[in-house]
Amino acid sequence: MPVCYISFGSNWGDRIQNILKAISLVANLGNLEAVSTVYESLPWGVENQPPFLNGVLKLNTNLEPIRLLKELKEIERHIGRKERYRWGPREIDLDILLYDGYILMLSFLRIPHPYMLERDFVLFPLLELDENLIHPTLEQPIKLFAESLKNSLKPYACITSYFLHTAPNSRV
Repeated sequence: MPVCYISFGSNWGDRIQNILKAISLVANLGNLEAVSTVYESLPWGVENQPPFLNGVLKLNTNLEPIRLLKELKEIERHIGRKERYRWGPREIDLDILLYDGYILMLSFLRIPHPYMLERDFVLFPLLELDENLIHPTLEQPIKLFAESLKNSLKPYACITSYFLHTAPNSRV
């Protein structure tokens, strides 16, 4: 099964419950392999909003990237995400960062995620799951980009044990 990495984040409502619900639903889309530490982070893009909780999960799935994106958007709607302005507050955000070695450049989906190397709340949790990842378009180790990125993350929660007992397709 293809391996993909999905970032998750929430800064509106019950942040940790939104994340736990989202990951439980994502686990139904394949085999949940790992979940990073959940970190509190400063908002990115639009700064005048509450802090986020963020992390990354690793999922093996047979869903093709476009179908996976549709399922993730449905999970966001199910959890109650409201459409607001770009980079504004959100109940849950799920983004495909990497999908095997795919390179996909569509108007509504870009893989690898175009901002992943600029965001500490994506890059450091991603490397926590696999420090040997290679960026598919740049063909360089992703950890090289972390060396020049300021890490302002604050560890918030370790939720791995939660998914050992609750996610049906989990190997976490």
